[in-house]
Amino acid sequence: MGKLKLYDVNTPREIIVEERDAVYLSRTSEQRFFLVLQLNYISVTMNGGQAIKISARQGACNS
Repeated sequence: MGKLKLYDVNTPREIIVEERDAVYLSRTSEQRFFLVLQLNYISVTMNGGQAIKISARQGACNS
């Protein structure tokens, strides 16, 4: 998992975006893919085991 970085409130948003872009672009496509899976797992866990968004097809079946 990544590290939490706290920024000074006086840091311009552009600097933060450039820094985050550089970190993102330095990763391989495989690393990016697995980071997305990790984020998805965390969001489901924090939402009590329920997906944040349910597809329209899945929602229609449950109605």
